[in-house]
Amino acid sequence: MLSHLSIRNIVLIEALDLAFAPGLGVLTGETGAGKSILLDALGLILGMRADSGLVRAGADLASVTASFEPGALHDAVAQTLADAGVEVEPGEPILIRRQIKADGGSKAFINDQPASVALLREVAPYLVEIHGQHDDRGLVNPRGHRALLDRYARVDTAAMEGAWKAWGHAEAKLAKTRAGIAKAAEDRELYQAHVAELEALSPQAGEEEELAGERATMQKGERLAGDLAAVQQVFAGSHSPLAELRVAARRLDRIAGEHALLEEVLAALDRAMIEADDAEDKLNRALDALAFDPLALDRVETRLFDLRAAGRKHSCAVEELPAKLEEMRSALSAIEGGEAEVAALEQAAAKARAAWLKLAEAASKARSEAALRLDAAVKAELAPLKLDAARFRTDVARLDEAQWGASGMDRVEFMIATNPGADFAPLAKIASGGELSRFILALKVALAEEGGAATMIFDEIDRGVGGAVAQAIGERLARLASTGQLLAVTHSPQVAARGGQHYFIAKSSDGLVTRTGVVLLDGGGRQEEIARMLSGAEITPEARAQADRLLERV
Repeated sequence: MLSHLSIRNIVLIEALDLAFAPGLGVLTGETGAGKSILLDALGLILGMRADSGLVRAGADLASVTASFEPGALHDAVAQTLADAGVEVEPGEPILIRRQIKADGGSKAFINDQPASVALLREVAPYLVEIHGQHDDRGLVNPRGHRALLDRYARVDTAAMEGAWKAWGHAEAKLAKTRAGIAKAAEDRELYQAHVAELEALSPQAGEEEELAGERATMQKGERLAGDLAAVQQVFAGSHSPLAELRVAARRLDRIAGEHALLEEVLAALDRAMIEADDAEDKLNRALDALAFDPLALDRVETRLFDLRAAGRKHSCAVEELPAKLEEMRSALSAIEGGEAEVAALEQAAAKARAAWLKLAEAASKARSEAALRLDAAVKAELAPLKLDAARFRTDVARLDEAQWGASGMDRVEFMIATNPGADFAPLAKIASGGELSRFILALKVALAEEGGAATMIFDEIDRGVGGAVAQAIGERLARLASTGQLLAVTHSPQVAARGGQHYFIAKSSDGLVTRTGVVLLDGGGRQEEIARMLSGAEITPEARAQADRLLERV
C-alpha cells in the first residue's frame, strides 16, 4: 500500500508531502489544477521515462519519493528485488526514490540502494496499477489476461510450472545423452574396426624390442655371411691348417720319444689343435646364430612394420597397443550401456511430459469453466455502468505444441463488442477512453477477490457520465477499495462522496510564480468541494444541501 508520497520541483509542484491510508482516496480539483502532475510524478516511481521537462523551471534537480507498506505482495516484491541484488528486510517498507536533473540525468534508489529503471518497471505491477483514459498496460495488455483468469479459476500455476521445468530438464538430459550416443554411434563402427584390426594383430608386451633385436641380428648375419663362409672353408677343407696340424701331430707322436724338445713340440701341437677345435666349434655356433634367412628377415620386418604402423595410427607407442585395445573394447561396452540409458531417459521424459500434460489439461478445463463464470460476472456489471449494449467474452484458445510453456497450453484474451451486432475485438481496441475505463472497472469488480497490485489508481473513470452511472461507479470503486487501497482522480461528486480520504488539488499564483498544491480536506472542506463540483464556480445553498445528501448516503 502507498503510504507516503513526497514530490520536489516537479513542473508546478515546488514541495509536496502526502500521506495515504487504506480504502478509497479521491483527488478532485478544477481542470488544469495539476492532477496529471501527481500521476506523472508517481509514474516516475514506476519506471516511466524521465523527461527533463518535468523539472520545475529554475530548479536543478527534481525528485519523487514513495513509501509502500508491506502487504500481501510484499514477499513477491522482496524476492524480485533480492534477485536484482537489492535486499529488503522482512516487514520493512519499500522506499523508492527517483531523481531527475535539469540536464536530463536520472537516478533511482530502492531503500537507499541504487536501482535501475528496468527494476522499477519490474516491481511496479506489484505496487501500483494505473487505469486511465489512455491505459495501455494492466488489464488492457493481453499478456496478463491468462494470469488473471488463473487466479480467478484457482489454477495451481506453481505445480504446472514445476512440472514444466521437470519435463524440460528430462528432455534436456535426454537430448544431451542422445547427442553423446549419436557421436558414439559414429565412433562405434570405427572402434569396431580398430578392435578387429588390433585383435588380428594381437600385439604383445615387449614384442617390439624382441623383434628389433632379431632383425638386427639377422641383418648382421647378412652382412658377415661371405667372410664367415670363407673362414669356414679354411676349417672344412682337406688341407686345412687343423688337418695339417693333426698330420704333423701323428708323425711327431711316433718320434717324440727320441728327444725332449720333440715332446714339447707335440704338447704345443696338442694345445694348438684343442684351440683350433674350440675355434671351429665357436665358428659353427656363430654361423648358426648369424644364419641369414631372407624369408625370416622379411617376416620379422613385416611384423615390426605392422606394429609400428598401428602405433602411429592410434598415436601411441607400440608398447601401449595392448592397453589401447582394451580401452576401445571398454568404449564399445560403454556405447551399448549408453543405449540402455537413453531408453530409461526416454521413459522418464515421457513420464514428465504426461505429468505436465495432466496438469495443463486440468488447467485448460478450469480456465474454460472459469471464463464462463467471469463473463457472467462482468456482464452483470455492465448495465449499471451504462454499457448495457456491450458484450464481454473471455477467449481461451489452445496453442500449438511449439507455443506451450510453463503457464500451460492456452492463450487467454479478454474480448469485447461495444455495439449490438458488432464483432468481438480485443479489449485494447475500444475507441472510447471512458468506455475502456468502465470496462476495466467492471473487470476489476468481477476479479476483486483475486487481488492485484497493492494500490489501484483510476484516472477520470467517470468522464462523460453522471447521475446513476456515476453513482454506480462510486459504489464499485468503494467496493474494490474495501480490501485494499484505491485512489480515484474524479470530476464526479457521486464518486468523490465515496472517498474515505479526499484530496483537493489547486493551482495558485502570486503573479510571478504558479504553484500546484494538495490539501487533505476535513468534513467541512469535503462538503464545500463536492458542492463546487455540483454547482460550478458559485456554490449555492442547494449545492451544499445536495453535497450533504451525497455524503450522508455513503
